[in-house]
Amino acid sequence: MIKAVIFDLDNTLLDFMKMKEYAVKAAIAGMIEAGLDIDDEESYKTIVSIYEEEGWENQQIFNYFLERTVGEVNNKYLAAAIVAYRRAREANLLLYPNVNHTLVELMKAGIKLAVVSDAPSREAWMRIYYLNLHHHFDFVLTFDDTNARKPSPIPFQMALKELKTEPSETLMVGDWPERDVAGANNLGIRTIFARYGDSFGTIDSGADWDINDVFEIVGIVNELNSV
Repeated sequence: MIKAVIFDLDNTLLDFMKMKEYAVKAAIAGMIEAGLDIDDEESYKTIVSIYEEEGWENQQIFNYFLERTVGEVNNKYLAAAIVAYRRAREANLLLYPNVNHTLVELMKAGIKLAVVSDAPSREAWMRIYYLNLHHHFDFVLTFDDTNARKPSPIPFQMALKELKTEPSETLMVGDWPERDVAGANNLGIRTIFARYGDSFGTIDSGADWDINDVFEIVGIVNELNSV
């Protein structure tokens, strides 16, 4: 009997990478418009590489970029980047299709819902509130709450404790096989791989189910609970 579903946040409920791409490209265009002589394609590659080095939630990315590009943080260009980035981020922060429908159907079925994310607390909650998801979940756990990143068992154990469910009564949905899937599987939580959010070209996710639309979760839960 499935009593709860745990969701990852980025690239599972919302299209984080698409938002990031549009926002970064807008920031580059903003710096160019402000007078910075840079190539847009090369700058995008550089910023992505900095994110990969420093983390996708790092708030100093454009400072690092300017230091590498012009040797100093010029506040005119920095302001242009930040303002353009924030405007584009808000315009392109979108849920995947059928997310709201899926959450509502699960809630109507009496399923507890939670988010377990490696994102910092402030950033996760800002995205959740911006997308009006806050009323769907029983609780949200972020890196600041757990001090451990998936696949560590700690976030999953904390989630099970909050949900008051056993691993066999719980499903985990995520886009990252090495973190979301492996971490949950190690505790006996059955897993659903959000293939629609995969940015790694994953062939074998290791999950119990792979889905191409988030609404497929409703069918999986209904099938398991009808046995």
